[in-house]
Amino acid sequence: MDNNINNWQDRTQILIGESAVNKLNNSKVAVFGLGGVGGYAVEALARSGIGKFKIIDYDIISETNINRQIIALTDTIGQKKIDVVRERIAKINPNAEVEYFDVFVSPDNITQLIDGSEDYIIDAVDNITAKIAIVKRAKELDVAIISSMGTGNKLNPFMYKIDDIYKTSVCPLAKVMRKELRARDIASLTVLYSTELPKIKSKPPASISYMPSIAGLMIGGKVIEDLIKDI
Repeated sequence: MDNNINNWQDRTQILIGESAVNKLNNSKVAVFGLGGVGGYAVEALARSGIGKFKIIDYDIISETNINRQIIALTDTIGQKKIDVVRERIAKINPNAEVEYFDVFVSPDNITQLIDGSEDYIIDAVDNITAKIAIVKRAKELDVAIISSMGTGNKLNPFMYKIDDIYKTSVCPLAKVMRKELRARDIASLTVLYSTELPKIKSKPPASISYMPSIAGLMIGGKVIEDLIKDI
C-alpha cells in the first residue's frame, strides 16, 4: 500500500488500485441538480475520491425533501442545497476542490456553467429546457455525460437501467427527451431510466426514500466505472 495515499481511501485502493484512485483524485465532475438523485450521486463521488467538483443548483431544502434527499434534515430546512452539499463534500474530503453555482440552468448561462474542463457531467435536473441545454453543451464540447430520467411515482429499483436514450421505453420523460434530442441531431445520450409503469399519476411526483437514492448511486457508479475503465 502506498503510504502517500490518504488512509480513508485505503479500502478503495485495495479494490481498484493506486492508479485508478489517483485518476479519481484528479478528475472533475459537474453535477447539475442536488436533489434526491444528484445529492446521492455527489455522495458516491465524494466517497470514491473524486477530487474536483462543479455543483449547480438554485433551490433550498424544504420539509418535503426529507423523505428522499440525503442533505434534507430537520436542521437543514431552509438552507441552500448548494451550501449544504459544499459543506458535506468538505467533511468527507477536505482536499476536494468545489466550484459552485447558485443559479437556475438555462440556455443563456450554460456556456458559463460548462467550459470543457469537466471530465464528466451528471444531469440530475427535472426541467426539460435545462436538461436539453446541459446535454447540448456537453455534446458540443465532447464531455462525457449521463442524464437521469424520471424516478417519481415508482417503487421497484430493480427496473432501473442505464442505456442509450434511444433504447428507452415506458419512461415519459425519456420519450420527451428523445423527441427533443432528435430535433437537435443529437445521436446518443447515456441515461438512467426505469421500465416500471408508474404506480400512480401525481403532480408533483410522489416519491419514496430508496428510489432517488439508488438512481443517484447507480449514476455515481457509472461515472466512476467510466473514468477508470482504461486504467
